Amino acid sequence: MQIPEPPRVALGRIVSDLGSTLVEVVAGVADPDVGVCGVLIHDPLDEPSRLPGAVVLGVGVYGPEPVAALVEHAHGLGAAAVMVRSPVAADGPVAKAAADTGLVVLGLTPGASWAQVAALLRSLIATDAAGADPAPGPATPLGGDLFALANAIAGLLDGPVTIEDRGGAVLAFSARQDEADDSRIATILDRQVPAEKLRALEKQGAFRALYRSDDPIYIAGIGEKPRVAIAIRAGGEILGSIWVVVPGPLNDDRAQAFREAAGVAALHLLRQRSGADADRRLRADLLATVLEGGAQAMRAAARLGLTAQRACVLAVAVDAETAQDTTDPGRAAAGDRIAGSLALHLSAVHPHTAVASLGSVTYAVLPCGADDDARRVAAAFLARLGVKVPTFIGIGRLADRPTDLRRSRSDADRALRVLRSRAARACDTAEAPPAESVSAESVPAQRIACLSDVYVASLLDELADRMAAEDDRPDGPVVRLRAYDREHGAQFTETLAAWLDTFGDVAAAAARVHVHPNTFRYRLRRLSEVAGIDLADAEARFEAMVQLRLRVPEAD
Repeated sequence: MQIPEPPRVALGRIVSDLGSTLVEVVAGVADPDVGVCGVLIHDPLDEPSRLPGAVVLGVGVYGPEPVAALVEHAHGLGAAAVMVRSPVAADGPVAKAAADTGLVVLGLTPGASWAQVAALLRSLIATDAAGADPAPGPATPLGGDLFALANAIAGLLDGPVTIEDRGGAVLAFSARQDEADDSRIATILDRQVPAEKLRALEKQGAFRALYRSDDPIYIAGIGEKPRVAIAIRAGGEILGSIWVVVPGPLNDDRAQAFREAAGVAALHLLRQRSGADADRRLRADLLATVLEGGAQAMRAAARLGLTAQRACVLAVAVDAETAQDTTDPGRAAAGDRIAGSLALHLSAVHPHTAVASLGSVTYAVLPCGADDDARRVAAAFLARLGVKVPTFIGIGRLADRPTDLRRSRSDADRALRVLRSRAARACDTAEAPPAESVSAESVPAQRIACLSDVYVASLLDELADRMAAEDDRPDGPVVRLRAYDREHGAQFTETLAAWLDTFGDVAAAAARVHVHPNTFRYRLRRLSEVAGIDLADAEARFEAMVQLRLRVPEAD
């Protein structure tokens, strides 16, 4: 009889799924093809059974020499990886042991529970083996999803339960909500804690106490019935909270059960996040492959469902420097929300779209029949966003085949760059537009562009890049004018630009720089002498116009 192989999960998936929250690669290279089949907890006084392909958890192992010794010992057991508590010195003995054995050393974030990570690893192994959510058992405590967990907690604490994220959104709730008060009923119906209740809790200091403690917090005076709540933690990160309607404070046994339930809830939330993160990263990788072209582009496009018709690339970026909404803890949050909003908007436009953030830019592949279709979709999206978070969209050319999307992306990038640079220059010289409602018809052209709309400006940007890369400092009349203005506090460069922009109309140019026309004529004569430029020469005027638009550092 053939002994079945133990279930395994790819080491690369473990690092990918848990990397953003719990673990980091400290030494060695995580081979994505190495299979992990179990978890071993290191005990120096008890030799574990040999389990090839296991992750060895170095609980209580600290310092370069002990960690290196553990790596060598784990190699003898046939382990796939070693995990120790961060911070870990990544050089010296640890790096040598990882290189000699071929094992990867993972660091567990400070504050994270070894029990949590062990259970989560076993859950990932079971999930990968089954190809779906595993059956209830040790790997999936309290069997199923967050709703099953909420019902289990309700049974333990004898009260209706909600599990919420940090923003008060209800992730799951138990039965018996009819035993709660009107405030809880409203929360369940809206799947969100009412704003006035959140403000009352914050004013009372409930959230501050909740997030600073690992113990349940008893809260009275909010709603008709008191609550007991506990934070859901993963290491030092707050994932959410659990709220139970109770008649009074918990006794010691129930408080301990509540603490344990919060740890189980953390596992569920981490599993949900890791699955969503893995799917998002997979789509981002596939879209990046499509946009880079090459031999794998067609296969990646097929997996994304982008092979059926013509499409173009949208490049979307947020101008965080001029955003009027400053309530986010980090400006990057605005970009994340824009990416999610764009994906939702495009999914309603066409069933086969792909959206992913690559660096600071969000890219979307939009199937469409004409350039105007993409422009209309982009304008409608920006109209919904409004103006609090200035957003720009570059539109690439239509691609007949997925292999042509690389060129479409290049077009979109070039158009987006021009839009952003123009906005930056406008902010230096003018006030930001007022925050008001906009429609698709009123979205300014400065926020959307195809490459054909800004082709010359894009060429100038690329010329400036080449000059800067080769240290090819410009010289000529405009450079001399700028140097003279800096030295003497003059405004000859501004005067020349106004004259050229108004096609030599002295009255209009003088009004632009707010001087009398006679004063303007005098400045023209003086700047011609200072710069050595013949304004009657068309070639000289063209050269001056080009240099005025080049953004290349000049020689000191």
